[in-house]
Amino acid sequence: MAESAPVGAPASTQPTAESESENDDQVIDQNEAHTSATGGGASTKKKKSKRKKIANALSGNKAEEGDPSKPASKMSNEGIQTLLEMNPALKGELSKMSPAQAQEALKKMDVSQLLTGLSLNNKNQKDMASYKFWQTQPVPRFDEKPEQYTAQPDGPIKEVIPEQVPKQPAPLPEGYEWVELDLTNEEELKEVYNLLTFHYVEDDNAMFRFNYSKPFLDWALKSPGWKREWHVGVRAKGPSRLLVASIFGIPTKLRVRQNVIDVVEINFLCIHKKLRSKRLTPVMIKEVTRRVHLQGIYQAIYTAGVMLPTPVGSCRYYHRSLNWLKLYEVGFSPLPPHSTKQRMITRNALPATTSTKGWRPMKEGDIDAVQDLLSRYLKRMDLAQDFTREEIEHWFINRNTEPTDRVVWAFVVEDDNGKITDLSSFYSLESSVLGDASKTHDKIHAAYCFYYATEMAFTEKEKGLKDRLQELMTDTLIEAKNAKFDVFNALTLQDNPFFLEQLKFGAGDGQLHYYLYNWRTPPISGGVDKKNLPDDTKRCGIGMILL
Repeated sequence: MAESAPVGAPASTQPTAESESENDDQVIDQNEAHTSATGGGASTKKKKSKRKKIANALSGNKAEEGDPSKPASKMSNEGIQTLLEMNPALKGELSKMSPAQAQEALKKMDVSQLLTGLSLNNKNQKDMASYKFWQTQPVPRFDEKPEQYTAQPDGPIKEVIPEQVPKQPAPLPEGYEWVELDLTNEEELKEVYNLLTFHYVEDDNAMFRFNYSKPFLDWALKSPGWKREWHVGVRAKGPSRLLVASIFGIPTKLRVRQNVIDVVEINFLCIHKKLRSKRLTPVMIKEVTRRVHLQGIYQAIYTAGVMLPTPVGSCRYYHRSLNWLKLYEVGFSPLPPHSTKQRMITRNALPATTSTKGWRPMKEGDIDAVQDLLSRYLKRMDLAQDFTREEIEHWFINRNTEPTDRVVWAFVVEDDNGKITDLSSFYSLESSVLGDASKTHDKIHAAYCFYYATEMAFTEKEKGLKDRLQELMTDTLIEAKNAKFDVFNALTLQDNPFFLEQLKFGAGDGQLHYYLYNWRTPPISGGVDKKNLPDDTKRCGIGMILL
């Protein structure tokens, strides 16, 4: 799920364990990219000018217009220094290299990827002050050469010796203690909800804050095989027993190319705002790592909206307005130049009803057929979850009787012979509107593209697959619109490049980087080309969705 943390490495939620600033527990959540990407607004020109400056520095050519699609073929010493000054996150790695070595390391990364992952504001500059923690972890380094990936088969970077895994947790600062969180207890679930509500991710301009509801947390953190000992909290000692920090691990099976491995995802690494000077982040990451290692799991998948050492692949966020006027009124979407409100409303209009023959909600009797279809579909990709029947049931069947508590929507297409030929789904994650805009609307209801599959993928006609996906996703958007969602978000993973632009998704400026902990494999396509646009000329290799 969203930031999955390593089994021994930083969670997908933590950029660096070295400098825990006031936003340390926020910057990695994959959803951070969602807010920055869709917000638009007044900061857009400022961000573009900074990107242009960095792009010029990377190219070593100040006469250029700073086209982010151009590779960093040459970088001057001055360019390197400019890059480091604007992104302290990279300083810890690159400042130890000579200019030539730094240039070589940066050449291996697409400039558009670098730009999206760079710290372009003060918040991220503080968060990413150094990489000292990452240097202690079994993750690929920026300066590794491509041949280091291909010279050896896929596999672990470092052997973990079970007997050497500590049996006791590391000490916490005075006045705090470790606890296991019991999410079957309504009171403890409420405490987690309150911690995340007031101390988790906000967008850069403090206009929106993710609102992880109690039903969402129950769905996200209690998938089949979940372990209470991987739901880790920190409480204040004394009468208050206040919950001040959390970090959660979720077990799953991941297929990386031909290897199916047991991994863990770590989500919701969150620290109370008043305690971020206590440097709890690295301690919490190490503690969940220790607990996972004790269960014999030594790999993980995690995601981040910032550039860390070193992504296995990177995707870009795209957004489709369902209620454009509301998004505009809360400052979520801008009014494009030379357009009008009515034109934007008309442009984003959808039919009132679905049109795919055989389209209907998924039900329990479909579980086996969906598992078969989705498993075959995901085998076309290099990085994907290996679903069990129990996981299909958990992730796709709605168990909430109250409509307001519903988290997931899943639909299938049944042909005339009763065969399930298609699947499409999305989940709900709303954001609270902060500041003056909340007087108009207090919530943004966002739907996130989840898993889909179609038998059309197994034909020889690529155009047929594109047409079918556009048809299925149009009906999925209609279902989301009719369920009163305001926006539909998607990444460039799976086969999404086949329909994003055609169905009027707008590009966000948020990037989601995928990382593997203690596992080496060559880079995997994230569905974007050199210009950071959806690439439908080759198959995206990433088929794993982290909440």
